[in-house]
Amino acid sequence: MECVQLTAAVMTIVNTSHIIVQFMPNQHLKNQYETFRTEEEERIKAQGQNVRSSVYFMKQTINNACGTIGLIHAIANNRDKMNFESDSTLKKFLEDSSPMSPEERAKYLETYEAIRVTHESSAHEGQTEAPSIDEKVDLHFIALVNVGSHLYELDGRKPFPINHGQTSDDTFLEDAVEVCKKFMERDPEELRFNAIALSAA
Repeated sequence: MECVQLTAAVMTIVNTSHIIVQFMPNQHLKNQYETFRTEEEERIKAQGQNVRSSVYFMKQTINNACGTIGLIHAIANNRDKMNFESDSTLKKFLEDSSPMSPEERAKYLETYEAIRVTHESSAHEGQTEAPSIDEKVDLHFIALVNVGSHLYELDGRKPFPINHGQTSDDTFLEDAVEVCKKFMERDPEELRFNAIALSAA
C-alpha cells in the first residue's frame, strides 16, 4: 500500500479509533532498520523523552508472540474504554501485572497459562497454519496508542515506548498514519504493510 493510499484510506474511517495495530515486515532483521533503531535509541537516551507513568509497556521475550503483545499493549492502554467480562483472563493479567516493570511483565506472561492456551487456540483457528514458537518469521506487530494526548509506539522488542508527540482524539488517526508512513518510507520496496484501526462499536 502506497503512503498516499494509506492517507486516503484513513479518511474513510469513522474517527472514533483510539488504537492502531500495525502489521509490517520484521524490520529488526534488516540492516537499514537496525541502523535507524540504534540511532533512535541513542538519541532518546541522550536527549530524553517524556513517557507518562500510565503508559503500559512490556518487553517481548516469547518468540512469535508479537501479535499477542501488540493486543495487550492496545487494550492495556485503553482499559477505560473496554467492557471486560467479570472473569476475563486478560483483565486479571493486566490487574496483576500493572505494578510490574516491563521486564517483569514479560516474565509473568511467560508463565501465564491461561493466555498461552488462548493464544495457541486462536492461532490454530485461523485458515493459515500458525508458525511454531521456534520458527523464524519476518513479520511483526506493533501498537500505536493515545495516552494522555501523546502518541506512543509500543514495540516489545524495543527497550522503551517511543513518544511520537502530541495527538488528540480528533487527530489520532491522521497522526498515527504519519508514523506508519515513516516505517514504509524506510523500506520503499516492501509491500507487506497493514494498519488495523480498532474502534468503539
